[in-house]
Amino acid sequence: MPSTTSSASSIPQQPSIYSGRSVFHQAPTFSLETLSNRDFVVKDFVENLSESAVPPKRRSGPASQANAFDPKPFIRTFEHALNRMQELSGELEHRENELSAAVRRAESQHISTLQASDRKLEQIRQNFNGLDNLLKGEDANSVNSVVEIGRRLEELDRQRTRAQDSIFLIQCWLEVSQRGELFLLEDIRRQGGGERKVRCANIARQLTKISQALDPESWKQVNGISKPVNGLNGTSDSGNHRQRRHNTRELIEKFSETLEKDLLKSFDDFYRRENYEGMHDCAKVLYDFNGGASVIGAFVNQHQFFIDRSQLITEEVGGDAETWERLADPDAEPPGVESSLQSLIDEVKITAQAESLIIKRAFPYAEQVMAKFLQRVFQQSIQQRLEMVLEKANAISSLTFLRSLQAARSALSTLVDDLKMHGLTEHPESISLQTALILDQQFDDLFVPYFAGSSYIEREKRNLEELYSSLLFKFTIFHSRRRKAPVTFMKSLAKSGSEMLASARDAYVERLDSSDLAPAQKAMLLRVAGLKDAENAKAQTEIEVSDEDGVLSIATAKRMLKWLAEAIGRGLELNGGNETARDVSALLQILVTNMGEIYLQSALDAANDLAASQENHTKTEPDLSYVPTLKPAITIMHLFSTFIHTVLLPLAAPNIAIRKSMARSTDQTMEALETKVNTILQHSIDVILNWTSKLLSAQKKTDFRPRDDPSFGPNYLELLQTPTCQAVYTFLSRLHPLFSTAISPGPNLTSFFLEIALGFRALLFAHFQKFQVNAAGGIMVTKDLTKYIELLRSWELGEAFEGSVEALTEIGHLFVVGPEALRERVRGKAAGGGWDRADLRAFVMRREDVGSVGVQSVLNSL
Repeated sequence: MPSTTSSASSIPQQPSIYSGRSVFHQAPTFSLETLSNRDFVVKDFVENLSESAVPPKRRSGPASQANAFDPKPFIRTFEHALNRMQELSGELEHRENELSAAVRRAESQHISTLQASDRKLEQIRQNFNGLDNLLKGEDANSVNSVVEIGRRLEELDRQRTRAQDSIFLIQCWLEVSQRGELFLLEDIRRQGGGERKVRCANIARQLTKISQALDPESWKQVNGISKPVNGLNGTSDSGNHRQRRHNTRELIEKFSETLEKDLLKSFDDFYRRENYEGMHDCAKVLYDFNGGASVIGAFVNQHQFFIDRSQLITEEVGGDAETWERLADPDAEPPGVESSLQSLIDEVKITAQAESLIIKRAFPYAEQVMAKFLQRVFQQSIQQRLEMVLEKANAISSLTFLRSLQAARSALSTLVDDLKMHGLTEHPESISLQTALILDQQFDDLFVPYFAGSSYIEREKRNLEELYSSLLFKFTIFHSRRRKAPVTFMKSLAKSGSEMLASARDAYVERLDSSDLAPAQKAMLLRVAGLKDAENAKAQTEIEVSDEDGVLSIATAKRMLKWLAEAIGRGLELNGGNETARDVSALLQILVTNMGEIYLQSALDAANDLAASQENHTKTEPDLSYVPTLKPAITIMHLFSTFIHTVLLPLAAPNIAIRKSMARSTDQTMEALETKVNTILQHSIDVILNWTSKLLSAQKKTDFRPRDDPSFGPNYLELLQTPTCQAVYTFLSRLHPLFSTAISPGPNLTSFFLEIALGFRALLFAHFQKFQVNAAGGIMVTKDLTKYIELLRSWELGEAFEGSVEALTEIGHLFVVGPEALRERVRGKAAGGGWDRADLRAFVMRREDVGSVGVQSVLNSL
């Protein structure tokens, strides 16, 4: 390839295929880099070649010249481009040959290297097999000799070391006992280094044992007087009265104290440099001094976690006002644990897990150190923060305190479980039994002050009583105003209910006026009661109450049960144990008092009083406005009973005596409530029948003898019913929808209307036996009875009452049919139709034609 081409290709090319513009046509130039560029496009390349083929003059000339096509420039341009591409192809082939040759040389060298490595590996394997055969005993004499020599050398080295240590120990003892100095040990201590200090500690411990054996006077006194002893064997030398010149115990202990401080300093230096082996050696020696108390105390007290937390101990308890308000709101879901306490718990979890690894590597007695660390964490950091959180919660309300206590205990219980699951110093194995017991003990100790005796359940009871009193405050005001002084014996029986309402109301007002009630809790209680301020609660005569305040509400009952369920669940979580049955019994008594007596019985008494007052009220239609209150009363009674039997009684099952007492109290309350409901229904039946009787008494004597009364027009018989019948029908037709909303469809509702129907039937029998009926009046009787029967059948009383309906139908027939047909009907009814002969005779006697021969013969047959 020409050299000019190679030199030109080595020069960096511009993005264009030209190196510059000229007035003369130049052939395009390009290199391998142009063709290998990532942005290279064949179409653009060809277009550029075509554009370069047209001279500048041709492009800028007249239009006629520009339109004439000249192929020669294109042929020259593309010929040059093809020649250039052939040159580049040759250059590329040359490079490819060079690279292929380099690859072949590298492969050959690699094969040679592998062969050499195989030879070296084979040689190593042969040497290893030879050594293995030697150790297996193929050359037993050589092996035994080597082993024996090694054992004896190790033994000699141990003896030499022991001898040197003994010599040094004797020198130290002579120095301290004769000269009262420990320069040898001081020199080693001053040289620094953890190993030398560990050696000093071991020697000091041995010197202490020697001093106890050879210098007992330094360790004890006989009868308060020091006895002279021989410094060599410790025997008394009273003859020479040589006094001991130096107190070896004092000197050794003084040196030990200095050495202990140095070891603690070395331990701290090792800790800062993360030299766990040095920490381990120092901790091991310090354990022999005082059981490791000093090094454990230094490690725990100087831990950065406690230093940082001690600076934050004065930090105020966090949480926004909305969070605390939700905690105080009995209808809101509690938001969880307080933020600063949760932050501390998270930090304790991370720190304990991280420090457990350090403690395991730095201390030979890791469990003991971990126990001290955990005790410090729980007894200082967690306990102080917990007390601050609960103190603020208690300043807000009792419910806030209880919810905060529950959330804190739950979060700390989770922390303990997480630490147990991690294993701490035994990680990744299960936690040791000793550490697990310490965690459980520290956790229980945190909450001992809050569950001592009956303090917890008393707080729960006080909280529920306050909430219930607030919720029912307007209800009690309404019913206390409704009640009057008893003027009759029956009203005097309800006097105890009035006193109970007054007692509950006064207790609530007294609680609001109490000085120990927090302002936030007072505001919450007033909000639950629907009051604006406490002064309104005191001025009970100024409190405005409406009829709705005195009506039972299922939503109110559900709120009461929800609050109680929360208290029970919290009690089981916080204070579950042997006292559960007793606590549940106490909470049941609160529920019975507030929901059973104050709420349900008061409402039922009001309904009963109104029903009883309507019995003798015959001037106007009776007021049955109390009937709708029965529906919520019955529903609340069902909720009340179901809650007790489903939730409370099973919790008291372990204590049979308490469970029986709770069941008996519940049964008595339910029996009293059911009796009141039955009394109201019975009063209602009496009121309905009395008013029906009053309406029937308005029946005119001439209603069934229309020809005798000139006031009747010629179209009287075309009337569907008499006015009296229409009035009775209108009144009784309103009963079924009214009482159906109060009593759930079923046997109770059927029995209620069946009793009304039977009473109404008796009234009709007596009613139609009072009037003289002629033939035309018999038709009116039949129409009235048809309307009455239509009403009774709309009540769906069942087949049991169908016979009574048929009997009413026959009454009309007795007045309409002729004497011959009457004889046949009377004979059939008297023989086996279920009629009493006296009733048949009474109806026949009211016929206008009773004096006729045919009717008289019928009467004679009866």
